Parts: sequence; C-alpha cells; structure tokens
Amino acid sequence: MADLRGSCAPRFDAVREALQRNIDSGEELGASLVLDIDGERVIDLWGGFRDQARTLLWDEHTITNVWSSTKAVTALAALVLVDRGELDVHVPVARYWPEFGAHGKQDVEVRHLLAHTSGVSGLEQPAVVEDLYDWDSALARYAGQDPWWEPGAASGYHASNYGHLIGELVRRVTGVPLKRFVAEQIAGPLAADFQIGALEADRHRIAPVVPPPPSAAELSPDSVAAKTFTGPPISAEHANTPAWRRADLGGLNGHGNARSLARILSVVARGGEVDGVRLLRPRTIDLIFDEQARGVDLVLGVPLRWGIGFGLPQLDTLPWVPDERICFWGGWGGSMIVMDVGRRMTISYMMNRMAPGIIGSERSAAYGRAIYAAVG
Repeated sequence: MADLRGSCAPRFDAVREALQRNIDSGEELGASLVLDIDGERVIDLWGGFRDQARTLLWDEHTITNVWSSTKAVTALAALVLVDRGELDVHVPVARYWPEFGAHGKQDVEVRHLLAHTSGVSGLEQPAVVEDLYDWDSALARYAGQDPWWEPGAASGYHASNYGHLIGELVRRVTGVPLKRFVAEQIAGPLAADFQIGALEADRHRIAPVVPPPPSAAELSPDSVAAKTFTGPPISAEHANTPAWRRADLGGLNGHGNARSLARILSVVARGGEVDGVRLLRPRTIDLIFDEQARGVDLVLGVPLRWGIGFGLPQLDTLPWVPDERICFWGGWGGSMIVMDVGRRMTISYMMNRMAPGIIGSERSAAYGRAIYAAVG
C-alpha cells in the first residue's frame, strides 16, 4: 500500500478517498491530481508507484508521458501567438506555411487545424512511428497530401499529428521549434515542470506508462479512423523509449504531472494571467468557445464539440463535465485537464497506468464527479 501525499482541503475528502481507493486496489499504479481554484491548490495529491514492480514511489517530482494532454499546451502556444497578433485563426494556413496549400488545402484555415477539422489527420501509408521523429520529412508529407474529408465539414481527431501541424505554424511564425517555444515562452515563465519530450537528465524521475488492455474495436480499412490510427500505428510502449522522449511531438509526448499541467492551463481558467505572467487576454480566451464542430468525430467515433484548440462540453460523451463555460482535453489512457472559466477552476489528473479509451476514463470521471459535487 502507498499512502497519498500532498494536501487536500476537507471539503474534497471524497476526492482523496476515491484516489486512495484506486491506488489501494491497483486500478491506479501511480497518479497525481490537482484542483486549482483561482490560484489556490485546494487539492495537490500524488501517490502510488512509478514502476510495475512497485519498488519506486511516485513522489512530488515524478513526471510521466501525458499523451494527448500535451495537445492542450500546444493549443495554448498557438493562442499565445494569436494574442500577440502574430497568428490569425481565420486565415489560410498557407499564408504562414505556403507548401501546405497544395492538393486542395489552399482554403484550410488555422482554426481548422486547431479544431481537428482540416482533413489531414494522419500520414498516408506507408507510415511508421519513426516517421514522426523526422520533423522536416513528416511536414513535407502532410503538406503533400490530399485531405481525407472536406476541410471544415466535420472533425476528425488529429491523433498523432496535431503537434506537427500546430508546431509548424509556431515555427514558421517564430523561427523556433515548438518544444523550445513551450519551454521558453510558457513553461519557463510559469515555472511549470513540463516539457515536450523529456531530457535525459530527467530519466530517473519518469514513471514509464503501462499500456491499457488491448482494444477489440474493428475499423473499416478505408475509414478516416483506420487511416488515422495506422498513419502511423502507435503502441504505448513507444512512449518509454529514448527516441520518443527526444522527439518534438506536441500532440503526444509532453512530460509532466498534474501540478505542472494545472499551472500552465490555469492561464485559461484564470483570465489569461497567472501570478503576474499574462499569456492571454480575455478576448483570446473567448475564441476558444467559438464552436467549430459538433457531431460524431470521424476518428474517435463519439459525439464531440470542438472550439478553437480545445474540446467543449458534450454531455453524452463526458456527462460529468457541466455544459458551461468550460474547455478541456485529455490523453490516451485517461489523463485529463479541465479549465472551468466560470469558476476560475482547473482540474488536472495525470497517471502512468493507462485505462481503455482516449477521452477520459472511469477513474478520471470519478474524480471529476466528486470535485463538481463538492464545488456545486
């Protein structure tokens, strides 16, 4: 048994108890959970183990691969440039990245990339995960592809290439790679322990991810979903390799914990400023809630609503997220980051034992329900 450490305000005892139960039962291996309300961390808990042998405790400084929760930070990076007037979500991507305008993509706008509606949700075959590590080659291939559906007509989750597409915009506008921009312009100023990829010097404190149970889902080979998930196919074990950790994968390989993700994304919930560091103005935050797509996502196969950069509440998919001024996203296996603008509240949950599914898990839902029951 591994007791939770950290702090938890008494009114959130049910949250602490739910997390402790899951660690005691083995549902969780190691995990961290933070609730920030207007700058006060009323929940800041961590516990369990970093390794499957249960010999290394998950401590305050443990980090792990957070999968697509990375996309929330990447979306924020783009919005920072929007806020500075350097990026316009309503103009064609080709204005910043001319090569992307080929093969019928000349009218794809920046907002379509941010909202997963561009029609470019993966690499054409043949594709292997190593193709994602070669930035220039991968970006040339995306630019040279035809869209897989009419851009803007529907969402199709950009599972493995979101960080490449948004990251290339960041690079074209600023001249620096996405991972460096995040380090210097977001994580650094906010003193957040988060990075895209992971430095070799941090290897000793990384909790390797534990793969989820195998999926029995069968997809039509010609479907957008099948093309996305095989372009390229990614296994959870890839995240535990040095090559993965060295790469600039702004949709997949962010390393951090609940505290660092909450620190960064609370910028959205707290009106754009955290402890004197302003990254966004209110009008830029308003852009997030400009609905871009509503309906069954062509890749994930569930009803989703997309704003600009983030998911918006969809009660038949995530019933515990109220249909209010809230935006969110999560990562494969169940990690979750929720920015509740109305309550100036940020929920952050990161773990290493992956559950089935991509949008949350039973565990994240249990913690989220308990939090909202307590705050009312």
